[in-house]
Amino acid sequence: MTDTPIDHIRNFAIIAHIDHGKSTLADRLIQTTGALTDREMTNQVLDSMDLERERGITIKAQTVRLTYKAKNGQMYELNLMDTPGHVDFAYEVSRSLAACEGSLLVVDASQGVEAQTLANVYQAIDANHEIVPVLNKVDLPAAEPERVKQQIEDVIGLDASDAIEISAKTGLNVDLVLEALVHRLPPPVGDATAPLKALLVDSWYDQYLGVVILVRVKDGRLKRGQRVRMMSNAAVHAVEQVGVFSPKMIPSDDLGPGEIGYITASIKTVADCSVGDTITDDRTPAAQPLPGFKPSIPVVWCGLYPVDADDFEKLRDSLAKLRLNDASFHYEPETSAALGFGFRCGFLGLLHLEIVQERLTREFALDLIATAPSVVYRVHKTNGEVQELHNPVDMPDGSLIDHIEEPWIRATIMVPDDYLGAVLQLCTERRGIQVDLTYVGNRAMAVYRLPLNEVVFDFYDRLKSVSRGYASFDYQMDDYAEGDLVRISVLVNGDPVDALSFIAHRSVAEQRGRAICGKLKDLIPRQLFKIAIQAAIGGRVIARETISALSKDVTAKCYGGDVTRKRKLLEKQKEGKKRMRQFGKVEIPQSAFLAALKMDA
Repeated sequence: MTDTPIDHIRNFAIIAHIDHGKSTLADRLIQTTGALTDREMTNQVLDSMDLERERGITIKAQTVRLTYKAKNGQMYELNLMDTPGHVDFAYEVSRSLAACEGSLLVVDASQGVEAQTLANVYQAIDANHEIVPVLNKVDLPAAEPERVKQQIEDVIGLDASDAIEISAKTGLNVDLVLEALVHRLPPPVGDATAPLKALLVDSWYDQYLGVVILVRVKDGRLKRGQRVRMMSNAAVHAVEQVGVFSPKMIPSDDLGPGEIGYITASIKTVADCSVGDTITDDRTPAAQPLPGFKPSIPVVWCGLYPVDADDFEKLRDSLAKLRLNDASFHYEPETSAALGFGFRCGFLGLLHLEIVQERLTREFALDLIATAPSVVYRVHKTNGEVQELHNPVDMPDGSLIDHIEEPWIRATIMVPDDYLGAVLQLCTERRGIQVDLTYVGNRAMAVYRLPLNEVVFDFYDRLKSVSRGYASFDYQMDDYAEGDLVRISVLVNGDPVDALSFIAHRSVAEQRGRAICGKLKDLIPRQLFKIAIQAAIGGRVIARETISALSKDVTAKCYGGDVTRKRKLLEKQKEGKKRMRQFGKVEIPQSAFLAALKMDA
């Protein structure tokens, strides 16, 4: 598109912990380089989803091309990628880093290094990035730039002596960031005459254009009208439109080596696009594909069912479109006796689950019921078979099980000294094993091994409440270990509700069973007959609550007379209630299913 020489291109990602100012810095860079006029600017211009604006978090990595005239008079083309900070969207970060050569590491000058700062820096180092440290929010009264520079050196091991001190909110020193990008980050490498190799970084569905693909060209040129081939599935398409984001979509003629842009090619089938694929020319294809990305491994699974059974096909179509935009999300069809046809969906964490559910509701107007989340267990049977268990309902009979393994994670928690005791107690309650505990100034960094099923329920919320919001948390999968695990079935009026069954460690089974029965007692509406809510392990009931019957005064018409008349009416009512209980069907409202997610263990 442009005649910018490759050594005047810089591709970089902005990485940081949640709320340290990535999106605000992206706004200032866009404004300073004049990519948008002051009238077009909005706060967090790259957070285009309503959900991102409401929650104040970045969910999707976004890209934008900026043109910058450096102080030496040269023109540079900067491709910026704004990445999410939350642990559940780490896959978005890894994909963005694969498309860049350098990173701006943004650290809040008052908060210092947090858990997600560490995780993102290690990802950038793994991707061989040149890293430029930036201290944001230096205009705050609580800012301590010198202490935070020391912390970056002590905790991460990066030289922070030339870290740039900025305020993304006011625009202070943003020009120094642009100069650092030009002089401290390496240019991309690529050969314009070699066969085309372009990395498919992201894709999404547009109802007018079909599938839009975000690409990073490594070698060759990508032109309008060219016939391209996806190397993973050999699908061939004619490129209709080539362009860049500035951040509006701007069509151009071609993209050369080192450039990041988008293409459309009337791709109707979502399956033709897999993130991490290599796009090459159909006539002169490349010999080897690019390394691509490691596939994401879901850690939390839950069932999603349409409230209206007629919406099943719509849900299938919506999941396919969403999967195109979010490669870290997995789904497979399943059926449930209580809820009918639906899908078993895999996510990278509970926030990811919540966001996907919310997007399905908003973007595709679906009413959904979600079952309790569970992790993937490995069931070792007595006959030597190993079964991966995504759904507690599929757990085999106890007599066929030799032992069960559960996934463990390695968690890094950073917390001020004052709250360390409460955090360590929480980790111990959740069967955690301490691996390491170090101090940097008045902050402690605790490393724990924790069972994942103890984390997916409400660990993050509890951690935030015991530390008054000051603790930060990051984790990666560690390995599987044997555990004393049992399946807890929930019975309502004697009928098992498969959507509410879950797996827990035997030591907390009774407590969890009592908690869910207590919740359901408040949520299931009363009927004209008594309803028993039970939690059971196999045939043994471990908890029970009873919803009392709505009483109808059948003796109201009796005034005076013999007491046996009243007794006879009451006996008759008792018989009727007994019969109703036998045949009565209890409708469980959707809120009761959602209550299983919010378990206060």
